[in-house]
Amino acid sequence: MRLLVVEDDPDLNRQLTAALTDAGYAVDRAFDGEEGHFLGDTEPYDAVVLDIGLPKMDGISVLEAWRRNGRVMPVLILTARDRWSDKVQGFDAGADDYVAKPFHLEEVLARIRALLRRSTGHAQSELTCGPVVLDTRTGRVSVNGAPVKMTSHEYRLLAYLMHHAGRVVSRTELVEHLYDQDFDRDSNTIEVFVGRIRKKLDVDIIQTVRGLGYLLTPPRST
Repeated sequence: MRLLVVEDDPDLNRQLTAALTDAGYAVDRAFDGEEGHFLGDTEPYDAVVLDIGLPKMDGISVLEAWRRNGRVMPVLILTARDRWSDKVQGFDAGADDYVAKPFHLEEVLARIRALLRRSTGHAQSELTCGPVVLDTRTGRVSVNGAPVKMTSHEYRLLAYLMHHAGRVVSRTELVEHLYDQDFDRDSNTIEVFVGRIRKKLDVDIIQTVRGLGYLLTPPRST
């Protein structure tokens, strides 16, 4: 999953980015409203963490502009303004959730996980496909209860497919959502990671749809 953090405080931006990266997300950063608006309007993010009190363009205006342009990614607002009227303004502008400063990073991570689950139609923190279980809280993967060790990139790819199980996901979409803006993107690496994941899971849940991409479905019963 690929996220955008729009926060003008350098220390807080760094802390949020580090925590989200450690949790297995690809993260881009912006430090003012104009930069954040541009990135959110042109890149395919799965969710955005957005501060309200931004220079150049305030967060509410950024969010309203995104929604006018048809951008539907979940947005979590972070702000020092905790009055109920500010919360109402944020929700009316198109926010999906709201956290007032100061906050605990664990709460932000939990809310992001919830937003990502809801946006892809999942109610629980554990994603399941046949005998494969991916726990979004802990970042652990298991098959028939046995843990499977994965690298960060393998986990990201499997997590994206698990969130979007039942539909074909193209290689281009995977590249756009697995890597941050500064990463040297190469769609050929996707095939390598898929091969590694298949070998580690040893369960036939990732199908290659020729010319289109990959489809994650439960294994066929024999």
